[in-house]
Amino acid sequence: MELIQAVSAKHFLQIHPADNVLVALRDLQAEAVVQFGDIEIRLKEKIPAKHKFFISDMEQGAEVRMYGVLVGKVQHDVHEGSLMTTGNTKHAAEQYAYRGTEYHWSPPDTSRFVNRTFQGYKRTDGRYGTANYWLFIPMVFCENRNLDMIREALHSELGYARSDKYNRFTRQLLEAYEQGVDIESADFSPAPDHNNERVFKNIDGIKFLNHTGGCGGTRQDASTLSSLLAAYADHPNVAGVTVLSLGCQHLQTEYFLKDLKQRNPAFDKPLFTFEQQQSESEESLITDAIRATFKGLVEVNKIHREPAPLSALTLGVKCGGSDGFSGISANPAVGYASDLLVALGGKVLLAEFPELCGAEQELIDRCVTEAAAEKFMHLMRSYDELAVKVGSGFHMNPSPGNIRDGLITDAIKSTGAARKGGTSPVVDVLDYTEPATRSGLSLVCTPGNDVEATTGKAASGATIILFTTGLGTPTGNPVAQTIKVATNTSLAKRMSDIIDIDTGGVITGEKTIAEMGEEILEFCISVANGETIPKAVLLGQDDFIPWKRGVSL
Repeated sequence: MELIQAVSAKHFLQIHPADNVLVALRDLQAEAVVQFGDIEIRLKEKIPAKHKFFISDMEQGAEVRMYGVLVGKVQHDVHEGSLMTTGNTKHAAEQYAYRGTEYHWSPPDTSRFVNRTFQGYKRTDGRYGTANYWLFIPMVFCENRNLDMIREALHSELGYARSDKYNRFTRQLLEAYEQGVDIESADFSPAPDHNNERVFKNIDGIKFLNHTGGCGGTRQDASTLSSLLAAYADHPNVAGVTVLSLGCQHLQTEYFLKDLKQRNPAFDKPLFTFEQQQSESEESLITDAIRATFKGLVEVNKIHREPAPLSALTLGVKCGGSDGFSGISANPAVGYASDLLVALGGKVLLAEFPELCGAEQELIDRCVTEAAAEKFMHLMRSYDELAVKVGSGFHMNPSPGNIRDGLITDAIKSTGAARKGGTSPVVDVLDYTEPATRSGLSLVCTPGNDVEATTGKAASGATIILFTTGLGTPTGNPVAQTIKVATNTSLAKRMSDIIDIDTGGVITGEKTIAEMGEEILEFCISVANGETIPKAVLLGQDDFIPWKRGVSL
């Protein structure tokens, strides 16, 4: 007699009532039977966790729906209980247009957070930083080496050096080698770091924006870079700035200063500029820059944290190394935290335009003005057209890792990614480097590329970035503290050195989206207070890649 394995209702999920595929929440074996409402589905093959299977037989060309929207079309006839793959399903998304829809939003219960504050650094223009950094900016890549020399000197002598455990580990190997010990069999491991005592207690770090631009390329590249660097100098987490210029590059210091003044006419932070071609020597350039910066550090160290309303927070929400659970656990949980902050008067930035493909209509319908909707549609179409011209397109966004973990089409990935932005109205649409000035949810035009996107979010004013990941990624940012949120507990345990928050409880049913969202906002407040330091900050993951406005998915 044949034994039929019945699949528990806890082990699969229909995300939206209109969906015609189900998501496996754990590995499901071939021939197992899924009881879905009145339908009994026998699985035709093994369905790995995070992957999808069809509810019914579908003919070639039939529409596949997830999150209630079109995410693909089947390429040949498929049977119920079959695994969705790149072979049987290709990307498809609905056309979108402005419909003048009146959007009604029901904010979440914020009673837990009403009248709460965080301990921030108040700037003279009224904004609050969640950290207090000194920033070094090169006008051109030619100055990167000088920045490296200065970084080594300041970090090691002022208590900001990240780690010497790998130096000590290498020293152990060298000593073993010199003594004739087999380094493979010897039990060596990096020793714990020594705690560095910071000289300036109120300065959280000295950051360096090494980059590969400023000369060569096009003048547009230099202009875009200038706007980006001005945005970082003006960032509320930055207390002072040192600029190094070669002298002959496209991006002249005067252009940068003009962009900075245009961005913030009241800019009054300490700012020192040095030009190498006007210096007596490399040594004098570096020592002069260090001396001036040291004096500046003494001054900005006098700034202390003080109470600030939660409405002064600006969260950037980002996903990278996404998996089939991203749109089910971490992203909607971050989305709930986003809604909480918006309801409290704060700002939330949702970017990665290539990863909004398929979610456009919902976002358009949520725009509070026709102008914002039209700007969003223009930026999306222009970006996609540029990609198509070079033989690509938004449909080519999912990476091999995304696909292996169940994100078969870009629309599946995108509709899940968009859930990070919650459900609140879209109050503004920002082009690359434009500052967020309105309370609420804003869309920011950036690539999907992890570092280019986080670089752009910080430029628009994100003081903290919530970064969800299902596969794990070491991405961070120099000025916006980056919090890593795992979609599943397995990842959180395996890469505990880079993960801050585990939302795997949503998958197992131990926690609700609302409970997890509240925990995430609490964690953000702790980071904003300076009480908790995110793993990305501890590891020195200060990634910075300017976008040249070319095709980057």
